[in-house]
Amino acid sequence: MPLTSKWSSFFTAELGALASLTGFVVVAISINLTRILAFPSLPGRAAEALIAPVGAITATGLILVPDQSSMLAAAAILATGLVMVAAPTAIQLRTWSARKGVTAVERIVRFAASAGFSLTFIVSGALLMAGAHSGLVWLAAGDIACIIAVVLSAWVLMIEILR
Repeated sequence: MPLTSKWSSFFTAELGALASLTGFVVVAISINLTRILAFPSLPGRAAEALIAPVGAITATGLILVPDQSSMLAAAAILATGLVMVAAPTAIQLRTWSARKGVTAVERIVRFAASAGFSLTFIVSGALLMAGAHSGLVWLAAGDIACIIAVVLSAWVLMIEILR
């Protein structure tokens, strides 16, 4: 799928922002590693905070590969989205089974913040596989949602953990 120069510029900028935020999360985890390890549910939360931006970096990087098959890029973005949803969901299910009193609201908010936005990558890959140019819009929406989710996760791992 040949990208226009405007889409290429947009995704290049998103890739840089996502990479920077991923580094921020790694720093947040390393600074507070002892505290994170002290709470049984936080190592999983830290992993979720890395799955999102790494997945978004992967999907965004895949769309920027020059001279590739549109179908291959679309399938790879779809597969990346599936992993971005499945991995945090598995972590959360394991965490929730070990904790008492987790409310439905907490589960929904946590899913939305760590995996729910990743559904946009699945939609993007599926639309691109169908040849719909709107798949790029869904990929862009996923990148933007990921940036917001990663900032929230970094906040939890750097600030909220100290309360």
